[in-house]
Amino acid sequence: MSAPTHRIAPSLLSADFARLGEEVRTVIAAGADWIHFDVMDNHYVPNLSFGPMVCEALRPHAVTAGGARVPIDVHLMVEPVDALALAFAKAGADLISFHPDASTHVDRTLQLIQGAGCKAGLVFNPAASLDVLEWTIDKLDLVLLMSVNPGFGGQSFIPSTLRKLERVRKLIDASGRDIRLEVDGGIKTDNIRAAADAGADTFVAGSAIFGQPDYRAVIDAMRGRLAA
Repeated sequence: MSAPTHRIAPSLLSADFARLGEEVRTVIAAGADWIHFDVMDNHYVPNLSFGPMVCEALRPHAVTAGGARVPIDVHLMVEPVDALALAFAKAGADLISFHPDASTHVDRTLQLIQGAGCKAGLVFNPAASLDVLEWTIDKLDLVLLMSVNPGFGGQSFIPSTLRKLERVRKLIDASGRDIRLEVDGGIKTDNIRAAADAGADTFVAGSAIFGQPDYRAVIDAMRGRLAA
């Protein structure tokens, strides 16, 4: 299989909440491929963020200047999963991923998401086992590896994630399936290339983009590192 095209997915967790629609439009104009939407429930993780109504309100803003739909990539840090997964599918999400330990029946949750018309993924925290991939890789569209402990933005990248990315890349390549390998947490211009070399093809970046005055300059610099 040929190497998949890199995708950069700015995380709205680091955007200006007072002007989210404008932030979405601006970061897409700056070159974002996906919009990453972190959903926290103050139960599975120690924070509270966005619900389906916010996703629905932002869906019309997640388009290019030419009107092309930009994927909304929803990462559910919630427990239980199923009801909210379906609510986000209805609200306009394109990809929905969840943590396997938050679902009583992982296989059923994957079927629910795909049955609702979305691509489905599993998310693994830094210390989480990858064993469930042995039984679900044939059903996945996305694997997301957390390179920080979820719950808060602005954390530093955990270096052991690179070894984990290498392991998952081998599993994906062996499966022969078109599965995105996404990494989220502390991704910046100075480490995005290392994550790509380890096997990642999709990169979530929050404060590295939204915390800067020029979004396009950051995204262009990331693409420059990826192309080097």
